[in-house]
Amino acid sequence: MDFYNLIERAKKTGKVEKGTNEVTKAVELGTAKLVVYASDVEPKEIVQHLPVLCKEKGIPCAEVDSKQKLGIAVGIPVSTASVAVINAGETAGEIAKIKPEE
Repeated sequence: MDFYNLIERAKKTGKVEKGTNEVTKAVELGTAKLVVYASDVEPKEIVQHLPVLCKEKGIPCAEVDSKQKLGIAVGIPVSTASVAVINAGETAGEIAKIKPEE
């Protein structure tokens, strides 16, 4: 699945949070519908807790290869370690098909 495209469309028609602090808050509050984080984040500890937290809360979580591309997808001129979709907008159907890890 093309998570960059999904994030881009969710941003245009819904609401997304960017940055690990905001994403973590959204997951803890249960408002996140989908969390996407970059695998090229250094140090790894910055995003390491996200898959575990998402699993606990039953929120789908996906890893992408580039924080730079993630930043572009969410419409900011800098890279971002993680993004949470809060309001899925037109991507709701696609996000509903993504299964949270068991």
